[in-house]
Amino acid sequence: MKEKQPASLFDQQNERDHRDLRIDKVGVRGLLHPIQIRDKAHEFQYTVATIGMYVDLPKEFKGTHMSRFIEVLNAHGNTIHVDKIPTILQAMQSKLQSHTAHLEMEFPFFLEKRAPITGSQSLMNYVARFDATANGTEIDFLLEVRVDVTTLCPCSKAISEQGAHNQRGQVTVQLRSAETFWIEDLIALVEKSASCELYALLKRPDEKAVTERAYENPVFVEDLVRNVAQRLNAISHVNWYKVEAENFESIHNHNAYACIEKG
Repeated sequence: MKEKQPASLFDQQNERDHRDLRIDKVGVRGLLHPIQIRDKAHEFQYTVATIGMYVDLPKEFKGTHMSRFIEVLNAHGNTIHVDKIPTILQAMQSKLQSHTAHLEMEFPFFLEKRAPITGSQSLMNYVARFDATANGTEIDFLLEVRVDVTTLCPCSKAISEQGAHNQRGQVTVQLRSAETFWIEDLIALVEKSASCELYALLKRPDEKAVTERAYENPVFVEDLVRNVAQRLNAISHVNWYKVEAENFESIHNHNAYACIEKG
């Protein structure tokens, strides 16, 4: 007996839309996928990224083909190498017949750190993100890193006979650069701009050292963003940046926030 051929299925996405409205970004997000990124110390680091993939949709098309995003991603194997980002963007443009394509990757990034006095070694985790866009043949790449730090209040130190209030702060830096900017270097730049950096593992001599270091380096949230911006201004290949800092206040029921943007 001859096998019955499957009937051709109706493809509603290819129908014409008459609302005359172009969509800037349509696609999929919340995908988890293993990635391989460049690591300054060990050449490569393996991690898992939360991924978003989008294209533009011309006004005449009713919808896009969501399954094709997954096909593009899986075409690069079980692990995506970040050097393949331009290739992935171009594949999205081709497969989905779009002029622009967007790729977002947010992932945990780990650094080996040694405590300042005892040298106790541990892993610190940070959050990094790549935002890449292909517009025709032009590709725009944005790096984002979120770094937790310690900040100690200069005003509290100035008015208190004993001690000063401190808190954990979070600095978010986004930048565009004409050259490769290592994630590790950006983390170090941010940590140098705060009262003190954080560690996963501290023994008592280390706790004493970091507490005293923070006390000797008080910074307002305004100081924090200015310190980061000043260091970025000294790097000629950084074309644009946005620096945000938020202090999770220890003696107030609100947070302190500051932002500087260049370009």
